[in-house]
Order: sequence, then C-alpha cells, then structure tokens
Amino acid sequence: MREVDEALREQEVLDALKRHGRNLAIVIIVILVGLAGYLWWEHSRSQADGEKGEQLTLALDQLEAGRFDPAAAQLKPLAAEGKDGIKAAAVLTQAGMLEEQGKAGEAQKLFAQVAADAAAPQPYRDLATIREIAAGFEGMTADSMVARLKPLAAPGNPFFGSAGELLGMAYVKQGRNDLAGPLFAAISRDKAVPTTLRGRARQMAGLLGVDAVDDVNEAANSARGNAAAPAPEAAPAAPANPAE
Repeated sequence: MREVDEALREQEVLDALKRHGRNLAIVIIVILVGLAGYLWWEHSRSQADGEKGEQLTLALDQLEAGRFDPAAAQLKPLAAEGKDGIKAAAVLTQAGMLEEQGKAGEAQKLFAQVAADAAAPQPYRDLATIREIAAGFEGMTADSMVARLKPLAAPGNPFFGSAGELLGMAYVKQGRNDLAGPLFAAISRDKAVPTTLRGRARQMAGLLGVDAVDDVNEAANSARGNAAAPAPEAAPAAPANPAE
C-alpha cells in the first residue's frame, strides 16, 4: 500500500506541475514598466540614449494597447542597436511577444541572450534567466536549472516567488521532494509573493507532504476567536450620592 500511495502522490505532483507550468509566465510588459524609472535615469545621461528610452516607452505603450505590429517595428532597432538596459529591455519584450505567439523556442533563445549579456543591468539578466528556464523547462536538465535558480530563489530576492517555484519544480525533476516541499511551503508563507503564486505553492507543498497552511489556519482561528469572544461587561454604575 505504501508503494501505491507514493506512486499516486508522484502522479499528482506531475499533474500539478503540468498545470502550473502554464501559469509560470511573468507579464514582461508589467515588469518592464515597473523598471522604467531606473531605465530612464540610467540612460538619459546622453541625448542619444534619452531618445532611445523614449522610443522604448512608446513601444511599450503600443504593446499595452494591443498594437503588436507597431510595437515590433519600434523594438527592432532598439534590440539591434540599443545600449545596455535599453537593448536588454527591447529584447526581453520581443521574447515576451514571441511567447504570446506560441513560439517558445525562439523566445527562449532571446531570453538566453539577455541572461548572458554582461552589459545588461542585473535585474534584466535575472528576469531573463527565469524566463529562459520557464520557456525551456522540459528540455533542460534539472541540475543545470538548480544551479542557475538557487541564487535567485532566496527569501528577500525580488524574484524569490517565481524563481523558487521553478526551483521547486526542478527539485521534483531531480527526485528531491525533500527539498521541493519545504521550498514551496516557504513561498506560500512569504507575504511579499503574489497571492496566486502563494496559492499554487501551498498546493504543491501539500502534494509533497509538507503542511503549508499553518498561517492560513492561524488567521482563520484568530478571526473565529475574535468573533466568538464575549463583549466586555460594562462597569458598574457609581452609587448615587446620598441626599444630605
């Protein structure tokens, strides 16, 4: 019976990985817009770079509005001739567009290009590493993914949730459920991680036999306790002064 239970649990984990694999995509546009302030400061020191930063902003605006063709046209020269952060941002955005079109292999190559670019700002390289691995997860070895993701999957790192989720999946691929379960539990308890990702991590931790709902239960018990607690008794009225 033990072997049957372990086989069933392993299948549940694999099924969950397939479901969550489709949810791993980071919204490239949102992240790039979030880094726009840094990008503009870093590259507005010269007029030429300032103009390229403005072109990138216009391309992102087009993309947010759903106008892919004009956005692609504006991104092409930036990806080819831009410098450092602007070039990295343009290539990341191109890769994100390819993913949206179902061209995961082409997207993975562009993500890998940014991840390996020593001139690109580190946040872009980290993001590109995560996206490269997410796009090519099935074809990559677990050992290589673990080596690249571990530095990013640390509490306090801005990419802890996304990198940690992928690292947990890589651990499962290695057969290291003893490492994957606690990692998913840690992600589920980190309030800096988006709620939807925390929910997925909580489910994965449960499938791997790790209790990750303590914080949820504590909050629910606290709420029930507060609701059931009797109201404090009113203080007795002061006795009336006797008539003189």
